Amino acid sequence: QVQLVESGGGLVQPGGSLRLSCAASGFTLDYYAIGWFRQAPGQVRKGVSCITSDDDNTYYADSVKGRFTISRDNANNTVYLQMNGLRPEDTAVYYCAAAPLRRVCRAWTRYDSWGQGTQVTVSS
Repeated sequence: QVQLVESGGGLVQPGGSLRLSCAASGFTLDYYAIGWFRQAPGQVRKGVSCITSDDDNTYYADSVKGRFTISRDNANNTVYLQMNGLRPEDTAVYYCAAAPLRRVCRAWTRYDSWGQGTQVTVSS
């Protein structure tokens, strides 16, 4: 059974850091592009970062560029999202997802395996 499980969310003050993890079971992550998405209340879910399957190229939305870092640990079948310099506008439910893509990762409609999400709240 294909499963993705996110962890690492929580409440953090502005300027703080969190590291989200996306652990896969039932399939091998290194054959898939992995994306991190977020959905704030009343807003649509948006892709914020992704990493390709074959050459680990990465993408970041302008809103998180320079603050977030995506990485993968194929040995542990896990992808991470390191989030630094968190802002109140980063508050959202964060999801990881997998797509059977090679060389690219920004084809957001191709992501077809999703985790359950983890809440990130940035507030003083």
